[in-house]
Amino acid sequence: MPREVNRIYLDTASTTAVHPEVLETYKELLTRYYVNSESLYSEGAEVHRMLEKARAAAAGLLGVQAEELIFTAGSSESNSSAVKGVCFAQPGKKHIITTQIEHSSIMNSCRQMERVFGYEVTWLPVNEYGVVSAEDVRKNLREDTALVSVMHVNNETGAINPVDEIKEIVKKRSHAYFHVDMTQSAGKIPVDLRDIDLASISAHKLEGLKGSGILIKKKHVPFEPLINGGEQEFNLRGGTSNACVNIVFAKTLRLALENQKKYHEHIRQLSDYLKQELKSIDGIEMNTPENAMDGIINFSYEGIPSEVMQNALNTRGFMVSARSTCESHSNNPSYVLKAMGFSDLRASSCIRVSLSRRNTQEELKSFILNLKEIIQNYG
Repeated sequence: MPREVNRIYLDTASTTAVHPEVLETYKELLTRYYVNSESLYSEGAEVHRMLEKARAAAAGLLGVQAEELIFTAGSSESNSSAVKGVCFAQPGKKHIITTQIEHSSIMNSCRQMERVFGYEVTWLPVNEYGVVSAEDVRKNLREDTALVSVMHVNNETGAINPVDEIKEIVKKRSHAYFHVDMTQSAGKIPVDLRDIDLASISAHKLEGLKGSGILIKKKHVPFEPLINGGEQEFNLRGGTSNACVNIVFAKTLRLALENQKKYHEHIRQLSDYLKQELKSIDGIEMNTPENAMDGIINFSYEGIPSEVMQNALNTRGFMVSARSTCESHSNNPSYVLKAMGFSDLRASSCIRVSLSRRNTQEELKSFILNLKEIIQNYG
């Protein structure tokens, strides 16, 4: 019989619980600051001042200028806007460089640019560790390359791409613009935004609110809005501002950065423990490389398909993923693991465990115990 366990959340790469301070501030804002921030009466002007103060604070934390920070509904919008906004603003350039392991918001935006608008996209491969080569970026740069888009940390494996090397190559070797999807890395590992032209961040990966994100777009970058409307967000993203959500983004980011080292040490210890225990189980194959970001652990047991393993773990109280949550209803093998050279069987039997500061070693001990029993029963 399955062991009786409390519900244990091991899927923070998908989303996080909201930080109590963020939630409290948001509730306070909602009850008072409900007016449109673009309104000319005093209450609207007050909300507008608070919004711009939050923008300046968040920009300062990231080392960019306030007018370079655009509030969005999250990283999917930021990613889509980065690809299309920059490309549409350069009609003479019809080439995009990205990788085979990007988030679906980048993958599908680039496919749309190919299918609908006649762009040529170079899909760079990754090595067996899930990392793209900076040299491959250099080899594929062209005069008509409008954009290079590379994620910092992969959401399925935690693999870290060499964005510092890539940005130097893009700046020195081309006139293309460089976009980095920082959804999984922001607030967890340091990122130097100098010479990065555009970057995407989502609040709900940082104990913030869903429907909240930003696109960093440096002032020199040409851009056509994805959402047309009024003059909001420097005329770059139309629509009535979701002011209260945007205002608490600054607090979300500040809390994440202030606690980054403390949280990271805790998560590192948990990651090391979990990886060591997984490697001791016969038949487990580790998909996450050794030098990945702590907190994301991807493994396969080829005798049990992902969906079966997920359901078995769920009945025992464990919430995990098999791949990106945006792809969670697909029965296809993980395209990230396939790009790393793994077999269909291995890519169809993967499980992703992602950890947060809230997890404990006791929870992971229970996870390992139940995993071994599932393998014994189903494998």
